[in-house]
Amino acid sequence: MCGCGLLGVGIWLSVSQGNFATFSPSFPSLSAANLVIAIGTIVMVTGFLGCLGAIKENKCLLLSFFIVLLVILLAELILLILFFVYMDKVNDNAKKDLKEGLLLYNTENNVGLKNAWNIIQAEMRCCGVTDFTDWFPVLGENTVPDRCCMENSQDCGRNSTTLVWKTGCYEKVKTWFDDNKHVLGTVGMCILIMQILGMAFSMTLFQHIHRTGKKYDA
Repeated sequence: MCGCGLLGVGIWLSVSQGNFATFSPSFPSLSAANLVIAIGTIVMVTGFLGCLGAIKENKCLLLSFFIVLLVILLAELILLILFFVYMDKVNDNAKKDLKEGLLLYNTENNVGLKNAWNIIQAEMRCCGVTDFTDWFPVLGENTVPDRCCMENSQDCGRNSTTLVWKTGCYEKVKTWFDDNKHVLGTVGMCILIMQILGMAFSMTLFQHIHRTGKKYDA
């Protein structure tokens, strides 16, 4: 049910907010809608395997459910380890990629990227990637998007850098993650426990079916 809900939200975002895309030009498909659709599909398929396997007492489906959960768990752990090992390199590459994305701000067929930057700058009260000067090569000297202004108005960012947010959005996002790391950690632990319990229950039921001599349908 959770997977179906996420898939529905992702499809709704894709249809109704199609012009809201990604910040990164290197990963144009890495949008909020696509991420939610992908996660929802994985959760729905995995849950379907587990539920159907338990209802039908089908060893093949239960084993498939266990393997899928194991692969997801290992992938999460590997990505987490690589992230912490190469954190500095990840930060540098992320900043570089985001700055390259700024060059597409006013170009055609990149309305989604423009909207994404406008929203993040207005909501988080930040400007640019590292600071407001990141916009100068894109929009011109002493010119930033209007959403960088402390008091937003038409053309307020043109030739004015005194009343704009000085902090870069990258630092703001990192600060937000630091401030909410206990919440994110709790959510992560809950997901991890659910995955481990799912694997344990599937193997328990698998062994029970095997011991009682029940055969699964091919």
